[in-house]
Amino acid sequence: MAPRVWDAFLTPMDKASLKARPHQVWGYGERPALVLIDLYRWVFGDREQPLLEAMKEWPGSCGPRAWQAIPHLQRLLGAARAAGIPVVHVTGLHQQDSGVVGWAEHPLRTRSEANADAALAERQRRRFDIIEQVAPLPGEAVLRKSAPSGFFGTLLMPHLHAHGVDSIILVGESTSGCVRATCVDGRANRFKMTVVEECVFDRHEAPHAINLFDMHEKYGDVLGIDEVVAHLQTLAVTLYRESALVPNQ
Repeated sequence: MAPRVWDAFLTPMDKASLKARPHQVWGYGERPALVLIDLYRWVFGDREQPLLEAMKEWPGSCGPRAWQAIPHLQRLLGAARAAGIPVVHVTGLHQQDSGVVGWAEHPLRTRSEANADAALAERQRRRFDIIEQVAPLPGEAVLRKSAPSGFFGTLLMPHLHAHGVDSIILVGESTSGCVRATCVDGRANRFKMTVVEECVFDRHEAPHAINLFDMHEKYGDVLGIDEVVAHLQTLAVTLYRESALVPNQ
């Protein structure tokens, strides 16, 4: 078996217990959707910088790991769009616009941000803007959330049901936070969940690896991008063949 990112963090007993039973494989489902979580400016900044430097300007930065994920995200988005599956972008809900206090907002921090200098205030205004490299296309759903999970308090569930979706290909950030929360809720709602390893990231290496392990063992399949793109290409061919069989109206 090929090494996994979490292997270095497992104890000998962890590894022995995994060998004691077969691994659960959930599979893709027949009607997947691609769901992108929190690919917004706050975690990228305006340019790639070392993590500690980036955090001085953008306190939510995930540093180089965020930027390294962009080419993989673009590749996956291209495959999903070519396959014709639903694409859903989920980002944050601005407290200033909605009046709703965000799940991660602390009253003291909120007051200090209100008194921030003009440059920081401008960054705050753009914090939930989806970066242009993975920007939504016309017709793709854009949902805003005020909780870790993309399901909580949003229209994600009815939107997926309207499209007959039975499975989710999940990407975004952070692995240990909003991606995991969305993965758990997705499985709780009986969707088959696939997390694309190269397309999720976190500020911290250990939580990233262990949360991927946890999702892979309990809630879905954590797969490499090559495998997922190959599946989407096969799906695109299948959908094309099925549409060719439908007589013109």
